[in-house]
Amino acid sequence: MLRWLLASFHLLALGIGMGAVFARGRALRTVAEPRGVARVLWADSAWGIAALLWISTGLLRAFGPFEKGSAYYLHNHFFYLKMTCFAAILLLEIAPMRAFLQWRGRLKRGEPIDTSAAVRYARLSGWQAALLGVMVFAAAAMARGMGVGR
Repeated sequence: MLRWLLASFHLLALGIGMGAVFARGRALRTVAEPRGVARVLWADSAWGIAALLWISTGLLRAFGPFEKGSAYYLHNHFFYLKMTCFAAILLLEIAPMRAFLQWRGRLKRGEPIDTSAAVRYARLSGWQAALLGVMVFAAAAMARGMGVGR
């Protein structure tokens, strides 16, 4: 039962994350209007929730006693592709995360928000969505036993 729940929440994070990163990218393109900032921050929060869900369930599934075991994952080439994509997503997230933390603080204090980098952050969101797509293909390959080192 626990294996099923972990796998289900891991997949649910994909839906939340893909929707959130698309919504954030779209909102960033219309951030000039006042409600645009709120939409960006809402989507960014959903993106963060998805990341926490992925990381926690992923670690439990890969290194806990619930799935095939760490030996299986650590000897699978597609696992490394997934982790490389995930690391790239995290690296691409550094600048937007810092900016959105500042936006949240400024919004609370009623200060103006510098949205000049919004288009760049929208492009980064697009790249992150593409990397998520690659991760889906790698996960499907792993689920079918492909990529196991010999």
